[in-house]
Amino acid sequence: MKDLKDTRLEINDIDSKMRDLFVRRMELVKEVAEYKKELGLQIFDKERERQVVERNVEQVNNPELKPYYVEFINNTMKVSRDFQRNLIKGMKVSFSGVKGAYAYIASRKLFPNAELVERPNFKSAYDAVSNGEVDVAVLPIENSYAGDVGLVNDLMFTGNLYLTDIFDLEIVHNLIVKKGANIKQIKKVVSHQQALSQCHDFIEDYAFETEEYPNTAMAAQALAEGNDTTVAVIASKEVAELYEGLEIIKENINDSRLNTTRFGVFSRCMAEPHKSKMGDHFILMFTVANEAGALATTLNIIGSHGFNMRTLRSRPLKELLWSYYFFAELDGDVTTRDAKEMLQELSTVCDCLKVAGTYYTGEKK
Repeated sequence: MKDLKDTRLEINDIDSKMRDLFVRRMELVKEVAEYKKELGLQIFDKERERQVVERNVEQVNNPELKPYYVEFINNTMKVSRDFQRNLIKGMKVSFSGVKGAYAYIASRKLFPNAELVERPNFKSAYDAVSNGEVDVAVLPIENSYAGDVGLVNDLMFTGNLYLTDIFDLEIVHNLIVKKGANIKQIKKVVSHQQALSQCHDFIEDYAFETEEYPNTAMAAQALAEGNDTTVAVIASKEVAELYEGLEIIKENINDSRLNTTRFGVFSRCMAEPHKSKMGDHFILMFTVANEAGALATTLNIIGSHGFNMRTLRSRPLKELLWSYYFFAELDGDVTTRDAKEMLQELSTVCDCLKVAGTYYTGEKK
């Protein structure tokens, strides 16, 4: 039988090697954290961690040890996540609006440890990233009820940032008033134009007057600072919790119960594809000559290389009357040979061609 002292010496030697490997692993984790911070990517990537566990547990030949190894590697990755969160605490994220705005809620869910920086509009939030004031911006790009957010699409087309992630936030509108007010007192509702349109039926039922405001939370902030009990705002429940003196008197007043806004994360660098079989997407923005068949030729090139187009929409060019640019979301990896050949072909028929970003839609939480 092996002497216990010798066994412990061997364990000590293994522990020493594991210590050195741990230090090296965490040094690499720091590089990952810096990459995620620069691109505005979430720390917890569930798909990536699942792949790590599956790939490595197969190499554990002793079936008795497999469950313990799974626990070991999961704990190791948890330590790595905690370390990354600590490193990214100094991250700055800009959004349009004030605390309680839906962009604020999305930013907080995406980057719970970051410093959130308020900006009065989409462009100033976007520019804060471009000029290096903040690391990333979180901006709405599309609503399931009201359609695309044209101003943000225009920034994507003309600006120098890349979309690196997509986050879907369910939008639940509520009627918020000064504490003590009742619905019979309300004569006017104030909110962002899209929120008003998304609650059109409710507003019509009560015959309220309406007034547009740049942002739902800004409207609530103004109501909280005033004393008017005849005005209500349409906003999130977080707003009623953030601003003193407000309360919700009607919940979930959306016309549609399927109301979701897609928020994009914008960074100065493009994200690398996820390298999985499913879930990778990229965005193309382009213009074509104003002549018969030009758009069809572009779409045929995309199809001939096997890329499925999830979305295609157009927006007017500000500089040219009755001219448009196109926004297309494609499934797949933009770094493959097929994608590179497709982009090369497109460059010969598109007056302007831009890869505006890549993102992954697999389960990340």
